[in-house]
Amino acid sequence: MKFMSKTLFSTLGVISLLTLAAVAQTGAVKPVPEKAGKDGWIKLFDGKTLSGWVAPDPSDWRIENGILMGSGPRSHLFSPNVYTNCEFKAEVKLSHSGNSGMYFHAQLGKGWPAGYEAQVENTSSDPQKTGSLYNNPDRHFDPAPVAVTDQLIQDDTWWTQHIIIIGNRIIIKVNDKIVTDYVDNSASRLVSGHFAFQQHDPGSKVQYRNVVAKRLPADEKAAWKEARKDMPDIAAPKK
Repeated sequence: MKFMSKTLFSTLGVISLLTLAAVAQTGAVKPVPEKAGKDGWIKLFDGKTLSGWVAPDPSDWRIENGILMGSGPRSHLFSPNVYTNCEFKAEVKLSHSGNSGMYFHAQLGKGWPAGYEAQVENTSSDPQKTGSLYNNPDRHFDPAPVAVTDQLIQDDTWWTQHIIIIGNRIIIKVNDKIVTDYVDNSASRLVSGHFAFQQHDPGSKVQYRNVVAKRLPADEKAAWKEARKDMPDIAAPKK
């Protein structure tokens, strides 16, 4: 019986992994309930499953030891819920020559999604490095974001990327330094959407852990007051 039980549990484990993989490949998305902690932060993964996240373009997205891991062909893993004014934060580790990104206000779909991307890239050939608001020519920013061209992070090391989006202003902080503070004046700017993680190409391997978000008030003044509790070094808006 012990042998049969172990075999059964092993089989169930395989089925669970296959189910997890299947969830990651579907193009359908269904909102999931959120439970914020006393500090307002919401854990976006349960540490065991992809918990409603979907990847319309198949790739190897999985959870191992509480860490989201991405590898394989180009793919974007979308959150089940959408966000407007918010904070988005994660710890990240990237392989040598790897390339990834943390999207927000992303529109669900195949290919390269419409949305904003906080760049995750240290030693690949792309000149826009970690902390950049990625300047995609098809996005029609107004004005064009200033790219971070210095390598801030070493390969295969953990760092924290913290993003705040309120109204048309976007702030990206890498570890203890704000590296992007941008105001989007374009008429076509995106005001809400999904979070998404990018797996850029087959040679890249990225890991994310402690992935959290905080919903901020619709009123921008109240939103900035709340955001400054987490990032007190935010500069006053430019007049």
